[in-house]
Amino acid sequence: MPAETRTPALRTRLLVAVLGPLLAAAILIGVVGATLIADVVRRTNDRVLGGALGAIAETVQVERGEVTLDLPSAAFGMLENTERDNVYYRVAVGPDLLTGYADLPAPDPATLDIDVPRYRFARYRDQDIRIAEVRRSLPRIDKPVIVQIAETLDNRGALTRRLMLALLIGECVLVGAAALLIRPALGWSLRPLARLRGAVEARDERARPDFSPLDTGPLPRELRPLAGAFDRLLAQLDTATVGVRRFTADASHQMRTPLSVLKVQVALARRGSDAERRDALDEIADAVTRLERLVTQLLALARAEEAGVSAPLEAVDLREVATRVITRQFGHAVEAGIDLTLDGDAPVVSGHRTLIFEILANLVDNGIRYNRTGGTVAITIDANASGTSITVADDGPGIPLQQRDTAFERFVRLGKDGSDGSGLGLAIVRSAAARLGATVAFGESAQGLAVILHFPRLVG
Repeated sequence: MPAETRTPALRTRLLVAVLGPLLAAAILIGVVGATLIADVVRRTNDRVLGGALGAIAETVQVERGEVTLDLPSAAFGMLENTERDNVYYRVAVGPDLLTGYADLPAPDPATLDIDVPRYRFARYRDQDIRIAEVRRSLPRIDKPVIVQIAETLDNRGALTRRLMLALLIGECVLVGAAALLIRPALGWSLRPLARLRGAVEARDERARPDFSPLDTGPLPRELRPLAGAFDRLLAQLDTATVGVRRFTADASHQMRTPLSVLKVQVALARRGSDAERRDALDEIADAVTRLERLVTQLLALARAEEAGVSAPLEAVDLREVATRVITRQFGHAVEAGIDLTLDGDAPVVSGHRTLIFEILANLVDNGIRYNRTGGTVAITIDANASGTSITVADDGPGIPLQQRDTAFERFVRLGKDGSDGSGLGLAIVRSAAARLGATVAFGESAQGLAVILHFPRLVG
């Protein structure tokens, strides 16, 4: 027996389906948040750095043809922070240093716009720094004046880390709270499914199978098709079970009569005279024949009504099958004094040879059995635009119009006093015709009975 494939529980699948996109969204928010945090920290600190740069640049003046500078302490106070970042500055007139750190990375003056601050990262004294720089043009001074101020990045990094940690903690709290709240929410959402399962499992506790619709109470819209499909399956099982019970009861009833006859006649043969034994043996032979025919027709009916995938269709010559049926029934017809005739020809039809043979054999058998002495059973084949028909007609008493509606039911016997036959012939014909996609109906006949089997014309 193959090992059962292990699949995750529905609750787990739903939890993964919900938390998976939530985690993906959290990661996306984290990436976007980190980008925004870095940008906000950079812009905020650059604004402070730019303010310090502007305060220094405003003090650069020209006095008596010389560039002078008065460094304001407030400019450096702006840059004080808890991380105690190092601050560097440089003021140069052309290539000449006016004040500050001479080795601070100097820009190319040609790349700077006048009075427009520019910011850039650089490496200075084995530290990463952020530089703010501006080019000024002073009257009567031919050389460009470059003002620079820089700071290390410790405070920026610390602020970025604090904000990132806050974002990460917030996301973890959000995802954790969602996970804790989703599980009971899933339990509440799956409660109708558990109720549906309980309604199905409750049927196991009953001694007698119950095929009535499930009583599950109101169900969500998504579960209604499942419950409806299960109710339809129960209805089909109920129909099948009732059919099996009825079939079994009817078959048992029909078999009881010939078996009772056999039992009685065997008892008579044991204690009777020679003549009585011969009569009893005749009765036993007749009962055995009836029982054999009943069993044969029960098997034929089971074949005609068997479920599942039908055998592949094949090309069937109706005249050839009808000839075989006549050959099979010839001895029976001679004993009953009945003539068998076959007329007409037709192209082959698409069907099952065995089922068509069962249909014709039962119709011809009925025609012989319920006919008058010297009568005829005529098989006529006809093909036209609507399809192909084969008619079996006899000269017997026929079936009254008021009884034709029930003639195709199982174990309904309409001939003579109702004691002859098994009542399965026409039931076999109807079931087999349905499997072939053909139709069977009574035809118009001046006397006797005519049954028409019609194969519709295939299009395409």
